[in-house]
Amino acid sequence: MEKIPMTIAGEKVLRERLKHMKEVERPSVVRAIEEARAHGDLSENAEYHSAREKQGIVEAQIRDLEDRLGRAEVIDTSRLSGDRVVFGATVVLEDGESDEQVTYQIVGTEEADPKAGRISYTSPLARAIIGKKEGDLVQFRAPGGVREYEVLEIRFE
Repeated sequence: MEKIPMTIAGEKVLRERLKHMKEVERPSVVRAIEEARAHGDLSENAEYHSAREKQGIVEAQIRDLEDRLGRAEVIDTSRLSGDRVVFGATVVLEDGESDEQVTYQIVGTEEADPKAGRISYTSPLARAIIGKKEGDLVQFRAPGGVREYEVLEIRFE
């Protein structure tokens, strides 16, 4: 089984999602099934079949979340240090064309949100900057073509 790297915050989000699925979604589906059963003939009861289908989806999501949490390799980014970009690092980059600065934290796939400044370690940009030092130039292939960045700063927060 392949480990899934994630930050403490990413693990927390998955645990909260699992708790919600078990404590809110699952009981809601059970109630819907009970209500649909009360309406009589189950063979022609669309509400019953719909609720059972939703139950299957909810149970699959719960199993998936439990699996991901079971394989989680939680990394405390506040304990990291060094002069190279690694998983969990926050990196300030400067675009080689526009001189615009962007800041990204490299996180697990579960917690990636580029608009919030968190990119997955599997993304083309993260793969290109992992292992780099401050001052290094990085080129990578993006959907819009080849991009170039300079690593300005590496932080561990």
